[in-house]
This record gives sequence, C-alpha cells and structure tokens, in this order.
Amino acid sequence: MRRFLFRGLWCALLLSIALGAQAQTGSSTASDEDAQALLEALDVGSYHDKGEAITAILQSDDERARDWLQALLDGRLQRTEEGRFVVVLNNIGRNWPVADALTEEPLGEMSRRDLDRIGINNALRNQLRSAIAVVDLYSPRVERRRLSAERLLGEVDGDLAGLLDTLISEEDDLQVRQRLTQALAIYQTENGELEGVETLKGSLHPRARVALNRAANGDDPIVADAARSALASIEQNLKLNRGVETLYFGLSLGSVLVLAAIGLAITFGVMGVINMAHGELIMLGAYTTWMMQQLLPGQPGLALLLSIPAGFLVAALVGIAIERGVIQFLKGRPLETLLATFGVSLILQQLVRTVISPLNRTVVTPEWMSGSLIINDALSLTLNRMVVLGFALFVFVGLMLIMRRTRLGLEVRAVTQNRAMARAMGIRATRVDILTFALGSGVAGLAGVALSQLTNVGPNLGQNYIIDSFMVVVFGGVGNLWGTLVAGLSLGVINQLLEPWAGAVLAKIIVLVFIILFIQKRPRGLFPQKGRAAEG
Repeated sequence: MRRFLFRGLWCALLLSIALGAQAQTGSSTASDEDAQALLEALDVGSYHDKGEAITAILQSDDERARDWLQALLDGRLQRTEEGRFVVVLNNIGRNWPVADALTEEPLGEMSRRDLDRIGINNALRNQLRSAIAVVDLYSPRVERRRLSAERLLGEVDGDLAGLLDTLISEEDDLQVRQRLTQALAIYQTENGELEGVETLKGSLHPRARVALNRAANGDDPIVADAARSALASIEQNLKLNRGVETLYFGLSLGSVLVLAAIGLAITFGVMGVINMAHGELIMLGAYTTWMMQQLLPGQPGLALLLSIPAGFLVAALVGIAIERGVIQFLKGRPLETLLATFGVSLILQQLVRTVISPLNRTVVTPEWMSGSLIINDALSLTLNRMVVLGFALFVFVGLMLIMRRTRLGLEVRAVTQNRAMARAMGIRATRVDILTFALGSGVAGLAGVALSQLTNVGPNLGQNYIIDSFMVVVFGGVGNLWGTLVAGLSLGVINQLLEPWAGAVLAKIIVLVFIILFIQKRPRGLFPQKGRAAEG
C-alpha cells in the first residue's frame, strides 16, 4: 500500500513539474508567509504528508524551491528552536554556518544541538533525486540541464519515460538531447524493448553497457542477440579509444623526455660533455615554480607564467657557474667531467635539502590546466598533459629558430661540426661553450617548470629523468634536435605500450636493450651529426 502511495505521489510530482514548466517561462517568489507555510508542511511526522508538501513546493513555482528540495535531500534543511527554517552551509564540526531558508541571509554559526533536521526516508530520497533532476531539465541554464540529464542515466522509470519523449523533442542542446535519448533507451533496454537496444548500439557509457549486458542475458532471444551484437560493436570502439588514450599518454611522456633531453643534446653535441648534473638543473626549474607560487599566493596561473622566464634564468645561471667552475678545467677528459658533474649533482641535491626541505613540495595547478577534455564517454584527455605537450613543441620550435636564424645558432653548429675549423675562422669557441651551456641549462629549467605540473617537486626529481635523457640523446643522434624530438616521443609511446603487460621496470629494461641493439647497428643514432669532427 505504501509503495502504491509513493508511486502515485511520483506521478503527481511529474505532472506538476511538467505543467508548471510549460505554463511559465520564468520563476516567481512566494510571499514570506506562503513560503513559511510550505516549509512548515515538511516538518511533520507522516512521510506521506511530507510527500504532499514536496508536491506543493514544486507546484508553487517558487525560484527557491529547487534549493529547498536539494537541502532537504542532503539533510541540510533544518529548523531552529524558535521555528525558523535554515539551510546548513557546512555540517562539519560542532558549530555549523547557516543561512535563512527564506531570505538566504547568512545567520552566522549555530550549535548543531540547537537545530532539528527534517528527516526523510529512502523512498522520498529517490523521489527527490528524480524530481530535482526533472526540475533542472527545465532550467534556462544549459549546464544545469546537462548535469540533470547525466543523472537520469539508469534512473528512469515508467512514469518519467513518458515525459522524456516531450523533453527530447523540445530540447535544443545536442548534448542534453543525446543524454536524454540514452536515458530513455536504457530504460527501454532494461524492459526488453528492441528499440532501446538499437539506440544504445555504439554508446560507450558504462550505464548503457550494463543495460545491454542484462538484455544479453534476458529471456527474449531476439533482444538478446541484438544486445550481444551491440556489445561486440561497443567493445571494438573501446579498444580504439584505449589505443588513442595510450598514444596520448605516450606522447605526453615523450614530451617530458624531449624537454628533459633537448638541453642535454645541445651541450653534449657542442662540448662533448656528459653533464650528470643536468637532472638537478631540471629540479631547480621545478623549485623555481614552487617558489614563485610562495611569492604569489592564490595566483597559481600568474606564478606559472612568471616561472617560465624565471626557471630558465635560474637554471642558466647555475649552468654557467658549473661550466666556469668545473667543466672548463676538464675539457677533453670525459671521465673526469662525468665524475665531477656527478659530484655537483650531489651537492645541489643536498643544498636543496638543507635550504628548503628534504620533503616533496606540491605545486598548485592553475584552473585552466585542471580537468580533462572529454572526447566521449570512454576517452578524456587531461589538460595538464596537453599543455605540457604543447609547451614542449613550443620550446622545440624556439630552439630550432635560434639554431637556424641567429648568429649564435650558426656558431654553435660550426663548433659542433668542427671545433678546430671554427676557431680558425675566428669563432670564439669558449664564448660559444658558455652560451651553449647556459642555453641547454635554461631549457632544463623549463623542463622542470613543466614537470612541476605533473608530479611533486623534490630533491630527487631530476634523477628520475637523467638516464632517460641520455638514452634519448644517444638514440636520436648526438646534437641533433630533430633526432631528440623523434627519439623522445618514440620512447615515450613505446614505454606506454609496454607498461600495461610488462610493468614499469621491465618496460624500461626492454627499451634499454632495444637501444643497445639499435646503437650496435647505427652507432651515431637516428639522425647522425654531419661534419668532419662527426665523421672522425
């Protein structure tokens, strides 16, 4: 009997919502006396009477009705000892901030002992959820209609199904219309209707697959066969989307490797220096981003933009100090240079631990880099990785322009190809070494700025990328920027393809073995450097 009453109540709710929405294009506000009476009708012991009070609130067309019902559903609509109805803004702690339910005026904090919550049972909760969703479908705000249509997936019953046909025909937003069509099709599929199965064919939403799985195991053989065919088609689409997602994550990982390796490729190609402190230059760029956010609290976007030149400058200056203080005295002695820069890397790590902290620091991601770009129900691309990928390509294009269109680039290419001949032509190789090392170190700082948006910043950040950076440089060809780009993106995609079935560690081992075998065949990499020195 109770179930029948609630079903009748739900029919009345739907009818009142539909009639009220079609009759009015705007919202109105009831008088305080009428609104108080509507809320007082909720504060009764009978759940049936509460249901009738909910219907009355919906029929009132008060612009505050939706907020009242949401607060009632969340348990935030409460009454004070004086009989005033309030909405709890935050129910954490002993004292809760509240606002007047009628005027929405903040009333400060009240002790939870002084408030009496208006209780509802599970049946009314279900009716409220659906009622709020239907109310939102008539909202002039398209974002609210989209969210409401999303909530209805898998929640449609027989009474609501009849209303959805009208809503679909009247809806002008394509996304809302598609979601409502899917919600209706899920209901039809769960009730053994072939029309619903045909509509869901190709849908990638998890709720649609659940409904199709149930239909595939149903008693009707025609509907079951159609559901199995639809599921097979969906599975093919899912595999394609998973492949695109893997490629995207591989390219984003590869872009990080390109940023980390491209500065190393320049210094390694020009000076022949194996700089083991390159990872710490990346770390300094990441810490620069963190420090900028400390200087500009509450403005992560501005701090990140300012971190780009700041990170480049900090890493470049440290790079010049390393070149002038260590490397210039060890030219032509690669083993000693390797050991010396390894010592520098340890010093920089310990310096950061002492001055800042040995603990990782979190860098806040700006709003415009947060979230995902949703392609479909099975594929979404995270914005932070997309921005890092674009940033890596931007840095690559900038370096290519420097190398191809500036005097410094001409001198760098000359020294890279034949240092002795370049000196004979009047090029100051020492000056080129300093500027090249500063440029390569600055790009490492930019890599740190980008990495700060993908992971925590810590003293060991650079150590995670130094070996991969050397692999990219060797695989692509020493000193060749195009080789670095192709090698970095390729190794990122290969790693991402191998990890699901081989694991992260084994995938790296497989990549290392592949590079060793490749270097045996092509010792100078994918794009070997040209020139007499390179030939020698």
